[in-house]
Amino acid sequence: MIIAVDFDGTIVEHKYPQIGKELPFAFDTLKALQRKGHKLILWTYRTGKELDDAVELCRGKGLEFYAINRNYPEEKLTENIGRKILADLYIDDRNFGGMPQWTDIFQTLHPEETFSTHKYSKKKWWKI
Repeated sequence: MIIAVDFDGTIVEHKYPQIGKELPFAFDTLKALQRKGHKLILWTYRTGKELDDAVELCRGKGLEFYAINRNYPEEKLTENIGRKILADLYIDDRNFGGMPQWTDIFQTLHPEETFSTHKYSKKKWWKI
């Protein structure tokens, strides 16, 4: 599944143009989704240095995206191509109903998993 993920208000608190504090379990969940085979696209309003700072924070937390503000890494953007991302799922704090908890997102996508000890996380919040 291709999942487009917003940054401000979704992965971190909304403090744009600064970078807010990490939302609980955001990076753990996103990395677990990647381990499950999902492709993650960073889908954000940020550009230039502000985008570079966001990408660098994610890399520092061990999260590499399949693509950033594009459908696939090699896509060439021009003024004739809109920034609409083609994905199976969009995770954004501006969703109807607001931003769900990251643990709820994972549980919805993988209901066969149980929350207990996650073998990949120091925070030990679910088992894969």
